[in-house]
Amino acid sequence: MAASPHSIPAITSRLRAVGCVFAEDEARLLAEAAHSPEHLSALVDRRVTGLPLEQILGWAQFHDLRIAVEPDVFVPRRRTELLVRQATELARPGAVVLDLCCGTGAVGAALATIVDRAEVHAADLDPAAVRCARRNLAAAGGRVYEGDLYEPVPARLRGNVDLLVVNAPYVPTDAVDLMPPEARLHEPRAALDGGADGLSVQRRVVAEARNWLAPRGHLLIETSEPQAPRLAGACADAGLVTRIVGSAELDATVVLGSAGLVPDPAITMTA
Repeated sequence: MAASPHSIPAITSRLRAVGCVFAEDEARLLAEAAHSPEHLSALVDRRVTGLPLEQILGWAQFHDLRIAVEPDVFVPRRRTELLVRQATELARPGAVVLDLCCGTGAVGAALATIVDRAEVHAADLDPAAVRCARRNLAAAGGRVYEGDLYEPVPARLRGNVDLLVVNAPYVPTDAVDLMPPEARLHEPRAALDGGADGLSVQRRVVAEARNWLAPRGHLLIETSEPQAPRLAGACADAGLVTRIVGSAELDATVVLGSAGLVPDPAITMTA
């Protein structure tokens, strides 16, 4: 007897055939999200055509949170949890956090749940991302602004940001078309394309960072391992004490720039 096309094994086979690495897990999640067999078929069809699973479900798992995700919005990656880990180590109770290029606001939302009495602000250029971020930060009382980098951020935050956390686009322009289809076709190019060498947006962030950081504040930027030395150099040129942190487990790299006195700069690899 043939298996039902709506069974988990049948859906898993369809997903595996189009290259979904975690096909069985995805099949279960799609089945849980479906309201009827017909709805399940439609969800599976969308995934088979390459739509990101998180955009289909309407949420992404990030740092033990379900982060709301809309269609055509950048999907938070697990590697970005390194940004959260490093910010958490530097945070103090009541820290003022600015999540710049916030996307769905995943980093700010995670820090709001971890850092006692954190005051969280976030900003992004994309209106759909701002809508998501406002949903994700609402429970924490976070404020989200729409505009280019620092432009929409209230002037009262100048010189008062303890943690400036940034996941700006850092894929070199020529490499965007080499990304998996679910990213390059279904996420905004502006959230991926970092210019010729991948650092153009990050350099703009770094150039203004000291104006916004508190006297002992910290800038944390996600980047790639090959790009990290150049980004660290830009931070040093901007007057920040800089170090690079990498995680083999998450395949992630973060550049940290501190405005105040910190231990000697070092390159640190974490498990």
